[in-house]
Amino acid sequence: MPAARKVSVLGVPLDMGASKLGAAGGPDAIRRAELIPALERLGLDVEDRGDVDIPDRPSKAKNAKLRFKPQILEACASLCDEVHAVLKEGRLPVTLGGDHSLAMGSVSGTSRFFAQKKQSIGLIWVDAHGDMNTPETSPSGNIHGMPLAHLLGLGDRALAGIGGRGPKVKARNTVLVGIRDLDASEKKNLRESGVAVFTMKEVDRYGMAWVAARAIEFASDQTAGFHVSFDIDAADPSVAQGTGTPMRGGLTYRESHLFMELVADSEMLAALDMVEINPLEDVHNQTAGLASELIQSALGKRIF
Repeated sequence: MPAARKVSVLGVPLDMGASKLGAAGGPDAIRRAELIPALERLGLDVEDRGDVDIPDRPSKAKNAKLRFKPQILEACASLCDEVHAVLKEGRLPVTLGGDHSLAMGSVSGTSRFFAQKKQSIGLIWVDAHGDMNTPETSPSGNIHGMPLAHLLGLGDRALAGIGGRGPKVKARNTVLVGIRDLDASEKKNLRESGVAVFTMKEVDRYGMAWVAARAIEFASDQTAGFHVSFDIDAADPSVAQGTGTPMRGGLTYRESHLFMELVADSEMLAALDMVEINPLEDVHNQTAGLASELIQSALGKRIF
Protein backbone atom coordinates (compact mmCIF):
# COMPACT_ATOMS: atom_id res chain seq x y z
CA MET A 1 0.00 0.00 0.00
CA PRO A 2 1.76 3.21 -1.13
CA ALA A 3 2.01 6.07 1.33
CA ALA A 4 -0.82 8.58 0.83
CA ARG A 5 0.27 12.08 -0.16
CA LYS A 6 -3.12 13.52 0.82
CA VAL A 7 -3.81 13.99 4.53
CA SER A 8 -6.93 15.07 6.40
CA VAL A 9 -6.65 16.26 10.01
CA LEU A 10 -9.59 15.67 12.36
CA GLY A 11 -9.84 17.07 15.88
CA VAL A 12 -11.71 15.28 18.66
CA PRO A 13 -11.93 17.59 21.71
CA LEU A 14 -13.07 14.80 24.03
CA ASP A 15 -12.06 14.26 27.65
CA MET A 16 -15.09 12.49 29.09
CA GLY A 17 -13.31 9.15 28.91
CA ALA A 18 -10.63 10.24 31.38
CA SER A 19 -10.49 11.15 35.06
CA LYS A 20 -8.80 14.50 34.47
CA LEU A 21 -10.25 17.30 32.40
CA GLY A 22 -8.07 18.95 29.77
CA ALA A 23 -7.49 16.50 26.93
CA ALA A 24 -10.32 18.25 25.09
CA GLY A 25 -7.78 21.01 24.44
CA GLY A 26 -5.36 18.60 22.79
CA PRO A 27 -6.38 19.10 19.15
CA ASP A 28 -5.99 22.87 19.26
CA ALA A 29 -2.71 22.56 21.17
CA ILE A 30 -1.27 20.34 18.43
CA ARG A 31 -2.52 22.72 15.75
CA ARG A 32 -0.80 25.59 17.60
CA ALA A 33 2.40 23.58 17.34
CA GLU A 34 2.43 24.34 13.60
CA LEU A 35 1.23 20.90 12.52
CA ILE A 36 -0.53 21.92 9.31
CA PRO A 37 2.24 24.12 7.82
CA ALA A 38 4.84 21.54 8.86
CA LEU A 39 3.00 18.81 6.95
CA GLU A 40 2.63 21.09 3.94
CA ARG A 41 6.39 21.62 3.95
CA LEU A 42 6.73 17.85 3.53
CA GLY A 43 4.94 18.19 0.19
CA LEU A 44 1.67 16.76 1.48
CA ASP A 45 -1.75 17.92 0.35
CA VAL A 46 -3.21 18.75 3.77
CA GLU A 47 -6.72 19.72 4.79
CA ASP A 48 -7.91 20.48 8.30
CA ARG A 49 -11.50 19.27 8.54
CA GLY A 50 -11.98 20.90 11.92
CA ASP A 51 -13.35 19.19 15.01
CA VAL A 52 -15.93 16.45 15.39
CA ASP A 53 -18.94 17.66 17.38
CA ILE A 54 -18.82 16.49 20.98
CA PRO A 55 -21.99 16.30 23.08
CA ASP A 56 -22.19 18.45 26.18
CA ARG A 57 -20.77 16.91 29.32
CA PRO A 58 -23.47 16.06 31.90
CA SER A 59 -22.96 17.20 35.46
CA LYS A 60 -22.73 13.57 36.56
CA ALA A 61 -22.16 10.21 34.89
CA LYS A 62 -25.26 8.00 35.12
CA ASN A 63 -23.38 4.71 34.80
CA ALA A 64 -20.42 4.25 37.16
CA LYS A 65 -19.08 1.31 35.15
CA LEU A 66 -19.26 3.18 31.83
CA ARG A 67 -18.86 6.84 32.65
CA PHE A 68 -20.43 9.15 30.03
CA LYS A 69 -21.10 6.24 27.69
CA PRO A 70 -23.93 7.92 25.68
CA GLN A 71 -21.82 10.99 24.94
CA ILE A 72 -18.69 9.01 24.07
CA LEU A 73 -20.69 6.62 21.92
CA GLU A 74 -22.17 9.52 19.95
CA ALA A 75 -18.78 11.20 19.49
CA CYS A 76 -17.11 7.96 18.37
CA ALA A 77 -19.91 7.14 15.93
CA SER A 78 -19.47 10.58 14.34
CA LEU A 79 -15.70 10.12 14.18
CA CYS A 80 -16.12 6.69 12.60
CA ASP A 81 -18.16 8.27 9.81
CA GLU A 82 -15.61 11.07 9.33
CA VAL A 83 -12.63 8.70 9.12
CA HIS A 84 -14.51 6.47 6.70
CA ALA A 85 -15.32 9.49 4.52
CA VAL A 86 -11.70 10.63 4.50
CA LEU A 87 -10.49 7.22 3.38
CA LYS A 88 -13.15 7.08 0.65
CA GLU A 89 -11.67 10.31 -0.71
CA GLY A 90 -8.26 8.65 -0.98
CA ARG A 91 -6.82 10.62 1.91
CA LEU A 92 -5.05 9.50 5.09
CA PRO A 93 -6.89 10.46 8.29
CA VAL A 94 -4.88 11.94 11.18
CA THR A 95 -7.01 12.16 14.32
CA LEU A 96 -5.97 14.53 17.10
CA GLY A 97 -7.19 13.95 20.64
CA GLY A 98 -8.63 14.08 23.02
CA ASP A 99 -8.63 11.03 25.29
CA HIS A 100 -7.98 7.53 23.96
CA SER A 101 -11.62 6.46 24.02
CA LEU A 102 -11.87 8.20 20.63
CA ALA A 103 -9.95 5.30 19.04
CA MET A 104 -13.14 3.25 19.16
CA GLY A 105 -14.39 5.64 16.48
CA SER A 106 -11.24 6.22 14.44
CA VAL A 107 -10.16 2.57 14.20
CA SER A 108 -13.73 1.50 13.47
CA GLY A 109 -13.86 3.95 10.58
CA THR A 110 -10.62 2.56 9.14
CA SER A 111 -11.80 -1.01 9.63
CA ARG A 112 -15.16 -0.34 7.99
CA PHE A 113 -13.57 1.21 4.91
CA PHE A 114 -11.30 -1.75 4.27
CA ALA A 115 -13.92 -4.33 5.24
CA GLN A 116 -16.11 -2.97 2.45
CA LYS A 117 -13.23 -3.85 0.10
CA LYS A 118 -13.02 -7.34 1.64
CA GLN A 119 -9.74 -6.41 3.32
CA SER A 120 -8.59 -6.36 6.94
CA ILE A 121 -6.33 -3.96 8.83
CA GLY A 122 -3.68 -4.20 11.50
CA LEU A 123 -3.50 -2.06 14.63
CA ILE A 124 -0.42 -0.82 16.49
CA TRP A 125 -1.35 0.58 19.91
CA VAL A 126 1.51 2.67 21.36
CA ASP A 127 0.74 3.38 25.00
CA ALA A 128 1.95 3.17 28.57
CA HIS A 129 -1.28 1.33 29.37
CA GLY A 130 -3.08 -1.64 27.87
CA ASP A 131 -6.55 -0.05 27.58
CA MET A 132 -7.91 -3.61 27.75
CA ASN A 133 -10.31 -3.27 30.64
CA THR A 134 -14.00 -4.00 30.18
CA PRO A 135 -16.88 -2.51 32.18
CA GLU A 136 -16.70 -5.59 34.40
CA THR A 137 -12.97 -5.32 35.12
CA SER A 138 -12.37 -1.56 35.12
CA PRO A 139 -11.56 -0.15 38.58
CA SER A 140 -12.61 3.37 37.54
CA GLY A 141 -15.32 3.11 34.89
CA ASN A 142 -13.27 5.50 32.72
CA ILE A 143 -13.79 4.49 29.10
CA HIS A 144 -10.33 5.64 27.98
CA GLY A 145 -9.08 2.50 29.74
CA MET A 146 -11.32 0.27 27.60
CA PRO A 147 -11.08 1.16 23.88
CA LEU A 148 -8.79 -1.65 22.76
CA ALA A 149 -10.98 -4.25 24.44
CA HIS A 150 -14.02 -2.92 22.58
CA LEU A 151 -12.19 -2.84 19.25
CA LEU A 152 -11.43 -6.52 19.77
CA GLY A 153 -15.12 -7.22 20.32
CA LEU A 154 -15.15 -7.42 24.12
CA GLY A 155 -17.10 -5.44 26.71
CA ASP A 156 -20.15 -3.31 26.04
CA ARG A 157 -22.13 -4.34 22.96
CA ALA A 158 -22.90 -0.79 21.81
CA LEU A 159 -19.30 0.42 22.11
CA ALA A 160 -17.99 -2.74 20.45
CA GLY A 161 -20.55 -2.24 17.67
CA ILE A 162 -19.44 1.22 16.54
CA GLY A 163 -19.13 1.10 12.76
CA GLY A 164 -20.57 -2.40 12.52
CA ARG A 165 -20.72 -5.64 14.43
CA GLY A 166 -17.77 -7.83 15.31
CA PRO A 167 -14.13 -7.17 16.15
CA LYS A 168 -12.62 -4.32 14.13
CA VAL A 169 -9.23 -5.98 13.94
CA LYS A 170 -7.95 -9.51 14.35
CA ALA A 171 -5.94 -10.24 17.49
CA ARG A 172 -3.11 -11.69 15.37
CA ASN A 173 -2.72 -8.28 13.68
CA THR A 174 -2.93 -6.24 16.89
CA VAL A 175 0.26 -5.12 18.62
CA LEU A 176 0.88 -3.11 21.79
CA VAL A 177 4.14 -1.17 22.15
CA GLY A 178 5.64 0.67 25.14
CA ILE A 179 3.42 -0.93 27.78
CA ARG A 180 4.50 -0.47 31.41
CA ASP A 181 1.38 -0.08 33.56
CA LEU A 182 -1.29 -2.82 33.55
CA ASP A 183 -4.10 -3.74 35.93
CA ALA A 184 -4.17 -7.40 36.96
CA SER A 185 -7.40 -7.91 35.02
CA GLU A 186 -5.89 -6.26 31.94
CA LYS A 187 -3.00 -8.72 32.01
CA LYS A 188 -5.51 -11.55 31.98
CA ASN A 189 -7.53 -9.97 29.19
CA LEU A 190 -4.41 -9.40 27.09
CA ARG A 191 -3.11 -12.93 27.57
CA GLU A 192 -6.48 -14.44 26.65
CA SER A 193 -6.93 -12.17 23.61
CA GLY A 194 -3.83 -13.38 21.78
CA VAL A 195 -2.53 -9.92 20.83
CA ALA A 196 1.22 -9.24 20.73
CA VAL A 197 2.55 -7.14 23.61
CA PHE A 198 5.96 -5.43 23.62
CA THR A 199 6.52 -3.88 27.03
CA MET A 200 9.29 -1.47 27.92
CA LYS A 201 11.32 -4.51 28.93
CA GLU A 202 11.42 -5.62 25.28
CA VAL A 203 12.24 -2.07 24.15
CA ASP A 204 15.10 -1.94 26.66
CA ARG A 205 16.36 -5.43 25.86
CA TYR A 206 16.11 -5.51 22.07
CA GLY A 207 15.88 -1.85 21.09
CA MET A 208 13.13 0.11 19.38
CA ALA A 209 14.31 -0.82 15.87
CA TRP A 210 13.68 -4.51 16.58
CA VAL A 211 10.37 -3.89 18.39
CA ALA A 212 9.07 -1.61 15.63
CA ALA A 213 10.05 -4.10 12.93
CA ARG A 214 8.21 -6.90 14.70
CA ALA A 215 5.15 -4.72 15.35
CA ILE A 216 4.98 -3.68 11.69
CA GLU A 217 5.43 -7.31 10.61
CA PHE A 218 2.49 -8.51 12.73
CA ALA A 219 0.23 -5.58 11.80
CA SER A 220 1.02 -5.95 8.07
CA ASP A 221 0.57 -9.72 7.82
CA GLN A 222 -2.16 -10.29 5.21
CA THR A 223 -3.64 -6.82 5.81
CA ALA A 224 -4.21 -3.83 3.56
CA GLY A 225 -2.27 -1.65 5.99
CA PHE A 226 -2.39 -0.69 9.63
CA HIS A 227 -3.79 1.97 11.92
CA VAL A 228 -1.40 3.48 14.50
CA SER A 229 -3.01 4.79 17.69
CA PHE A 230 -0.33 6.67 19.63
CA ASP A 231 -1.02 7.75 23.20
CA ILE A 232 1.49 10.45 24.09
CA ASP A 233 1.90 8.91 27.56
CA ALA A 234 3.88 6.15 25.84
CA ALA A 235 6.70 8.68 25.88
CA ASP A 236 8.50 9.32 29.14
CA PRO A 237 7.18 12.27 31.22
CA SER A 238 10.60 13.91 30.85
CA VAL A 239 9.67 14.62 27.21
CA ALA A 240 5.85 14.42 27.44
CA GLN A 241 4.67 16.02 30.68
CA GLY A 242 1.37 17.25 29.28
CA THR A 243 -0.80 14.18 29.65
CA GLY A 244 -3.34 13.01 32.18
CA THR A 245 -1.75 9.70 33.18
CA PRO A 246 2.06 10.06 33.04
CA MET A 247 4.14 7.03 33.93
CA ARG A 248 7.91 7.05 34.42
CA GLY A 249 10.15 4.76 32.39
CA GLY A 250 8.67 5.40 28.96
CA LEU A 251 9.96 5.87 25.45
CA THR A 252 12.69 8.43 24.93
CA TYR A 253 12.41 11.26 22.45
CA ARG A 254 14.47 9.36 19.88
CA GLU A 255 12.74 5.99 20.47
CA SER A 256 9.40 7.67 19.82
CA HIS A 257 10.65 9.26 16.62
CA LEU A 258 12.39 6.11 15.43
CA PHE A 259 9.16 4.15 15.76
CA MET A 260 7.29 6.73 13.66
CA GLU A 261 10.11 6.93 11.10
CA LEU A 262 10.00 3.17 10.62
CA VAL A 263 6.22 3.32 10.27
CA ALA A 264 6.71 5.83 7.45
CA ASP A 265 9.37 3.63 5.83
CA SER A 266 6.97 0.67 5.82
CA GLU A 267 4.51 2.53 3.54
CA MET A 268 1.72 0.55 5.23
CA LEU A 269 0.22 3.33 7.38
CA ALA A 270 -3.51 3.64 6.70
CA ALA A 271 -4.53 6.02 9.52
CA LEU A 272 -3.02 7.68 12.58
CA ASP A 273 -4.26 8.83 16.00
CA MET A 274 -2.33 11.11 18.34
CA VAL A 275 -4.13 11.25 21.68
CA GLU A 276 -4.11 12.19 25.37
CA ILE A 277 -2.33 15.53 24.94
CA ASN A 278 -3.52 17.62 27.89
CA PRO A 279 -2.44 21.27 27.71
CA LEU A 280 -3.56 21.85 31.31
CA GLU A 281 -0.73 19.55 32.40
CA ASP A 282 1.80 20.86 29.85
CA VAL A 283 4.54 23.50 30.02
CA HIS A 284 4.95 25.93 27.10
CA ASN A 285 3.03 23.53 24.82
CA GLN A 286 6.06 21.22 24.71
CA THR A 287 4.08 17.96 24.70
CA ALA A 288 1.86 19.19 21.88
CA GLY A 289 5.04 20.14 20.06
CA LEU A 290 6.33 16.60 20.42
CA ALA A 291 3.00 15.26 19.17
CA SER A 292 3.25 17.47 16.09
CA GLU A 293 6.81 16.30 15.44
CA LEU A 294 5.87 12.64 15.79
CA ILE A 295 3.02 13.01 13.32
CA GLN A 296 5.47 14.57 10.88
CA SER A 297 7.86 11.63 11.30
CA ALA A 298 5.06 9.14 10.67
CA LEU A 299 4.15 10.98 7.47
CA GLY A 300 7.62 11.02 5.99
CA LYS A 301 9.82 13.68 7.59
CA ARG A 302 13.42 12.50 7.41
CA ILE A 303 16.60 13.61 9.13
CA PHE A 304 18.46 13.45 5.80
